[in-house]
Amino acid sequence: MTSKSTVNLICLTSLGISQLILTSCGEAQKEERFNIVYIMTDDHTAQMMSCYDNRYVETPNLDRIANDGVKFVNSFVANSLSGPSRACMLTGKHSHANGFYDNTNCVFDGSQQTMPKLLQKAGYQTAIIGKWHLESLPTGFDYWEIVPGQGDYYNPRFIKMNNDTIKEKGYLTNLITEKSINWLENQKDNDKPFCLFVHHKACHRDWLPELKYLSLYEDKTFPLPDNFYDDYEGRPAAAAQEMSIFKDMDIMYDTKMYNPQGATPLKSTYEAFVGRLDETDRKVYNDFYQPIIDEFYKKNPQGKELAEWKYQRYMRDYAKVLKSLDDNVGVLLDYLEQQGLLKNTLVVYTSDQGFYMGEHGWFDKRFMYEESMRTPLVMRLPDKMKQKAKGEISKMVQNIDYAPTFLDLAGAEIPSDIQGVSLLPLLKGEKPLDWRKSLYYHFYEYPAEHMVKRHYGVRTERYKLIHFYNDIDVWELYDLQEDPKEMNNLFGKEGYEDITNELKKELKRLQVQYNDKIEDKLQN
Repeated sequence: MTSKSTVNLICLTSLGISQLILTSCGEAQKEERFNIVYIMTDDHTAQMMSCYDNRYVETPNLDRIANDGVKFVNSFVANSLSGPSRACMLTGKHSHANGFYDNTNCVFDGSQQTMPKLLQKAGYQTAIIGKWHLESLPTGFDYWEIVPGQGDYYNPRFIKMNNDTIKEKGYLTNLITEKSINWLENQKDNDKPFCLFVHHKACHRDWLPELKYLSLYEDKTFPLPDNFYDDYEGRPAAAAQEMSIFKDMDIMYDTKMYNPQGATPLKSTYEAFVGRLDETDRKVYNDFYQPIIDEFYKKNPQGKELAEWKYQRYMRDYAKVLKSLDDNVGVLLDYLEQQGLLKNTLVVYTSDQGFYMGEHGWFDKRFMYEESMRTPLVMRLPDKMKQKAKGEISKMVQNIDYAPTFLDLAGAEIPSDIQGVSLLPLLKGEKPLDWRKSLYYHFYEYPAEHMVKRHYGVRTERYKLIHFYNDIDVWELYDLQEDPKEMNNLFGKEGYEDITNELKKELKRLQVQYNDKIEDKLQN
């Protein structure tokens, strides 16, 4: 599936793009080495991107990428959690193979082989700006400027390459874009192709909006998902989670209903976040939220009324944060176009995982269920590739595929230990007959925040088989064609014996292929 070419590198300086001489059947042919701009957000789900789903919001700038290129409609992650997902992207390997499997016990081993290091060896200049979230400092980048941990929406800190941590004035999403454009404008080497990673905190909890968008969506009532009041019948692992909008969403931290005399588990964290605003901006913030706070505590909603009130506040704040993100994607696209870079650049937009927007009554991610395993993925192709592929791509792809794709595009050798596969054939409009028929998933972070049980599983085009383990031993089987919302666990039901056995065999095959030794994990 991976295309590899024998190349002789000739450096040219036009538009900062090096060129290759590809030798094929004795004939030399010039072909450009493309730049790569990889934009990744945090917790942005396909339901909240209008080229995938227009029920909730419009995202015109994100949609520009899809409209001018390709949209993957079956894009998934290998572990729906921020740090592990980023490690999968950087290495092209599943969590057990790259060593970063959860956010509580792991530090990314920066000495290991990564895609940015391999791009450097292939003659690319590499840079990352924004969220890193892997505990160690970045390696494999000629330039980096990252936020500590999750980062702060308001007046954030940035860690520089000299290890200084500097507080800067502004809204984080805007600052990451400004810094990315500054690198492109003033710091990149025009004699090399480049790969720039633009990593946003948005749309991560606790959804603090840019001040100019505080009033946006306040007149909108978002439709309640059909399974908002899921009772989790036949799914004990789903019932045991702690990510319920009604029960677990913090009234101060998440919905901003601040009460100086009250107490919640995350009150002090919220105070620290909004305390980063200066006096003038804090007044703007307070003037907006205080009337909502007063009305909330006066009405004191309970039960279903409270659950649905929380849902509307959550959706509005999330959508506001997304609006700033979409604006900034537009700013970056406009810059690339104005500088003549779009015609030579692959622009990728994705998120580190999906997210629940009230489905099953939840927020957050972690589960192998569709809303969090699935992620948006759109790519704006360089001009010379546009005639080869455009529109929807339905093949199943995974975030371990990004590393080999970028290496393939760069004409670099793809190491045999990389577990993902290059998407370049799909981007060229090819229809490989031997494309993967299943995906492997493994989530490890338990016991931990939100208390989602450890589990692994296999997803095919129609079915999904999941095994929850550790302090539980429960299997779940779903027919995604007949039950796309995954409400009816078919495992153990009459008539599903054959498909269950087939999926267990496929699951075992993937575990052997990826060398994930499940027997060891089941005993710990």
